[in-house]
Amino acid sequence: MDQKINSEGLIDLYRKSFRQNWDLPVFSDYGGVNYTYGEAARIINQIHVFFKEQNIQPGDKVALFGRNSSNWAISFIAVIGYRTIAVPVLPDFNPSDVHQIINHSESKLLFAADALFEKTDINEMKSLEAVINLADFSVLFSSDDKINTSWEKSFKPGVLPKIKPEGFDLVDLEEEALTVISYTSGTSGFTKGVMIPARSLYSNVVFARDYMPLKAGDKLVSFLPMAHVFGLLFEFLFPATLGCHITFLTKAPTPQIIIKAFKEVQPHLILSVPLVIEKIYKKRILPTLEKPVMKILMKIPGISSILKKKVKEKLVETFGGRFHEIVIGGAPLSKDVEVFFREIGFPFTIGYGMTECGPLISYDAWDTTQPSSAGRLVDRMEVKIDSEDPYTIVGEIMVKGTNVMLGYYKNKEATKEAIEEDGWLHTGDLGVIDENNYIFIRGRSKNMLLGPSGQNIYPEEIEAKLSNLPYVQECVVVDRQGSLVALVYAEPESVEADKLDTETLEKVMEKNRQSANKELPKYSQVGRIELVKEEFQKTPKKNIKRYLYTN
Repeated sequence: MDQKINSEGLIDLYRKSFRQNWDLPVFSDYGGVNYTYGEAARIINQIHVFFKEQNIQPGDKVALFGRNSSNWAISFIAVIGYRTIAVPVLPDFNPSDVHQIINHSESKLLFAADALFEKTDINEMKSLEAVINLADFSVLFSSDDKINTSWEKSFKPGVLPKIKPEGFDLVDLEEEALTVISYTSGTSGFTKGVMIPARSLYSNVVFARDYMPLKAGDKLVSFLPMAHVFGLLFEFLFPATLGCHITFLTKAPTPQIIIKAFKEVQPHLILSVPLVIEKIYKKRILPTLEKPVMKILMKIPGISSILKKKVKEKLVETFGGRFHEIVIGGAPLSKDVEVFFREIGFPFTIGYGMTECGPLISYDAWDTTQPSSAGRLVDRMEVKIDSEDPYTIVGEIMVKGTNVMLGYYKNKEATKEAIEEDGWLHTGDLGVIDENNYIFIRGRSKNMLLGPSGQNIYPEEIEAKLSNLPYVQECVVVDRQGSLVALVYAEPESVEADKLDTETLEKVMEKNRQSANKELPKYSQVGRIELVKEEFQKTPKKNIKRYLYTN
């Protein structure tokens, strides 16, 4: 395990990248504006002049509230490059959550999408001095007329001289400097503000530079929410240090929009959550594989290999055709999908992390990773399993090292619960490791259920089997008085297309239950399936908010 990182700091990576790639494209909004590194640098410089005029000090908090966009990215670099603390706010949060985050973080400034800002109540956000429009950097709100004067001096066209590469500069950060406070909506309710220091971001970026092949001019599509660390780090902060060109999907990313953007942009690296991959597999691949003729042909060795090659080619083309690999994280990938992708040699890999590690804990390249693992422990981190035998007996995954957060903002009690005195962080996830530190995740400790004889039941494993059966769009397995019940939301399009009434659909679900139970040990078999009428409520990472359905 490499415990050291280079002497150059986080901010220096951006200083060098912007200067060296001045005339290359850096940020584009899909179907919208385009910026070169030089053009983005000039806006960052203007924002810094505004901060100075507004007497913003190092350590002040600046919030960002909007969907992924070029101006969001520019604002973020401006914030951390002025030694102020970025507070990303997920666009899916409701107004009361936004008010709570702004107040709890004591943010002085807010960069916001005007449509999202209109839904909030400025009177509920007492700490704010000004709100800047992410669309055009105009002032949406000011607590003082002097702010408008500051803006005039900073943003009025022709007021500031154009800067040259050598004139672009950012303020360096110490390794332990608090850089981002990340408030995330978790599967167990509204969570705490994770304090991410510069060393954590830097360690994650350096790891990606060392192990994920990208170079200046390479392209990416950013559709994961940048207000969450997975998208923030690997679709934005890491490639921006190399001179890459990032295209942001500025609207809610449906699979159709994502696929269209992939075909046009042809990204060199793709980051995704399982939900997107599974939907593409279910809609584009599975219907072909389920045809009776295909089932027979797939069992004939010579023909099977030809068909698998064609399926792989179709999949690769769907994702743009020139990516090195797809890195999947944020939630477990369906086992059936993973097994099939490995069979056809599709270049994907599964990583594991959490906001508290900014986010990486484990990763390995698609052609060297261990099947069914979440990758190998990353550099500058240690791992241990809280069990008698970490190789065979499931226990809580605990980690320690450079990537680990400073703690939870204004919450010493929660910090103490999460991080032991000797630095070990409780992840709340259950799993085992092997002798090479590959991590195999079995579920969340808080989701684990007890079987009739004390056996550990991991609902995620049951749900993975059910989710690949006919008409199941998503499901949650819960314990009802000692019996396992699967709550299922059926695929509305398929149900409508096949004209299934409720009674017929219930019969299909009963067959699904019996089919799944054949593959499950007796103590974790599903007693019944209940149909639900609406999609399950989810976090921005698209994880189901289980706590809403377990009681």
